[in-house]
Amino acid sequence: MPFTKEEIYVALMDMNGDKALGPDGFTVAFWQSSWELVKEEIMDLFREFYDQCSFAKSLNSTFLVLIPKKGGAEDLGDFRPISLLGSLYKLLAKVLANRLKKVLDKMKWIWWCISTAKFSIMINGVPAGFFSNSKGLRQGDPLSPYLFVLGMEVLSNLIRRAVDGGFLSGCRIQGRGEEEMIVSHLLFADDTIIFCEARKEQLSALSWILAWFEAASGLRINLDKSVLIPVGEVEDIEEMAMELGCKVGLLPTVYLGLPLGAHHKAVSMWDGVEERMRKRLAQWKRQYISKGGRITLIKSTMASLPIYNMSLIRMPKSEKGGLGIRKIDPLNKALLGKWLWRFAVEKDNLWKLVIGVKYGQEEFGWRTKEARCTYGVGVWKEILKEAKWCWDNIKFKVGKGTKVKFWTDQWCGNAALSHSFPQLFELAVHKNATVNEMWDPSMGQGGWNLRFHRDFNDWELDLIRGLLNMLRDFRITSEEDTVLWEGGGGVHGKYGVKVAYNVLAVINACTFPAKCIWVDKVPTKAAFFAWEAAWGKILTLDRLQKRGWQLPNRCFLCGCEEENVIALNGSHAAEGELYIDDGKSFEFKQGAYIHRHFVFSDGKLTSSSLVPNAGRTLFSSACVIERIIVLGHSSGPKNALIEPSNRKAEIELGPLWLRRGKSAPVLTIRRPNVPVADDWTIKIL
Repeated sequence: MPFTKEEIYVALMDMNGDKALGPDGFTVAFWQSSWELVKEEIMDLFREFYDQCSFAKSLNSTFLVLIPKKGGAEDLGDFRPISLLGSLYKLLAKVLANRLKKVLDKMKWIWWCISTAKFSIMINGVPAGFFSNSKGLRQGDPLSPYLFVLGMEVLSNLIRRAVDGGFLSGCRIQGRGEEEMIVSHLLFADDTIIFCEARKEQLSALSWILAWFEAASGLRINLDKSVLIPVGEVEDIEEMAMELGCKVGLLPTVYLGLPLGAHHKAVSMWDGVEERMRKRLAQWKRQYISKGGRITLIKSTMASLPIYNMSLIRMPKSEKGGLGIRKIDPLNKALLGKWLWRFAVEKDNLWKLVIGVKYGQEEFGWRTKEARCTYGVGVWKEILKEAKWCWDNIKFKVGKGTKVKFWTDQWCGNAALSHSFPQLFELAVHKNATVNEMWDPSMGQGGWNLRFHRDFNDWELDLIRGLLNMLRDFRITSEEDTVLWEGGGGVHGKYGVKVAYNVLAVINACTFPAKCIWVDKVPTKAAFFAWEAAWGKILTLDRLQKRGWQLPNRCFLCGCEEENVIALNGSHAAEGELYIDDGKSFEFKQGAYIHRHFVFSDGKLTSSSLVPNAGRTLFSSACVIERIIVLGHSSGPKNALIEPSNRKAEIELGPLWLRRGKSAPVLTIRRPNVPVADDWTIKIL
């Protein structure tokens, strides 16, 4: 089948454009942005490859670069080799990989891709010669993962036959009843776990299996990196390790980045995350990073480090949050809830089969039974604690209706019918009937056959009429029943960690307009400074004195008053709003000048001049304050008295309407109309 322009375009746009440059000197992002200009040349390359099953060998050149695994790398083992491939070859291999997912009948194209590869080692950034490879696959080649899986299928079949023949026992998993299953091995890329009994005969059989696999595939097992891990007390473990040719390991260990064999509630489960964070921070230790830069570092790098662990393990309780960084606890819950969603939507995945056998499945297989026993996998017990909120946001989409209960599952409306119509549910004959069982296909185009214990009274007819109106638009189809995610604004009814986090994260009532501080186009360091000022955390002279510094407290601008934090937000010419921190004193800055001094205490707000000459002011006499908002005031006074004019102003206690919601109740003085240039006092009555 010839390559199509749409097929190539989809593969190109699906690639990561920011990978390192290859021998052709172009990133994938270049071809993505220049598609309209170069698409005909790219199509010519694919037509040639289709007609001749070959392409210019220069496109298949590869640069080998050694990346240090740690600081101060000296030995060759301290470096990790990576392959830098050309962008056009990556695109071609990506298209083939997409086709490989469906068919395997054009293997000669794939053979040309892997047999014509040439390597060049980068020395000080300069390629040194080219040489051909004799075996193996290149890291970074889109074809490599799929070809490697095909190769590992040989090992998987050998192990499976050994278990069937009784040479290996595997790991026997038993559930509550008589149901059981055997897991013999787990494969993930080149990381493999094989389960067997601690007997020399089984290890000898395993040794022969590995030897046959090496002979059949050309791949070599790296026994120097392999370990034999005993579970419990095992005699002669050293001899068994010598039989296999590897070292002896201990539990707990690490597999695929997660602790294996450790107690899931132990703090030590997170030692690896802490160590990675310390190593990452050590690279920035002597760097002078602004506080805004620190927030960026945390969001982009540090916050993502524990995500992998939190997707499976519950994190110890802690109080975190602020500065726009996601809270740890709801994020952990959202990641754990994804497993409950996957259990409901996935079919025959190995992990689901293991959990289903261990704990048993409820009717129709949407979820497992409760883990009430004292034994079992503690990780899944912790995940089941998130079942309630997760299923509260899941709705069934009825197809055949054979796996959805008519009364007790949420499939019609915003709640289960047993909750929406409790009186009808009490009268129902079959309370556990499925939707399919309540549907009668013999009624013309089909209809609902609702059965109740008795006839309805006159005052109950409205209930049955409301139920039938709700069921009017639903029909049984030939599709399978599925689940849909409804909470947090999910897209296309699918679960996502982000939308689940939106369901779980409780937005704290703001005591100040945070959305006006954390604005996207404002530099992060400036926004962080405003955030600190709003909480009174700027290290002004008065705060330094509280920390024990012996120094005079004088404002550097006027030289008269004390220096302290601004807790006031005003618009042009000070007209607009004054935000006054309850019980704090502060100065109002206009440009580079200090004009007024405001003090709020004992229910009085006082404004006085900071200029030594009272007749001198930079404010216009027509500049008046239209609204005053006092933060942190919990009482609900009725009015305010303005002195010396001795007149009253409107006052209220209520929330502020911000861009994305409302704040906690604050005290607002409306239309005080006091001149900024004058001295005045407002008493809150």
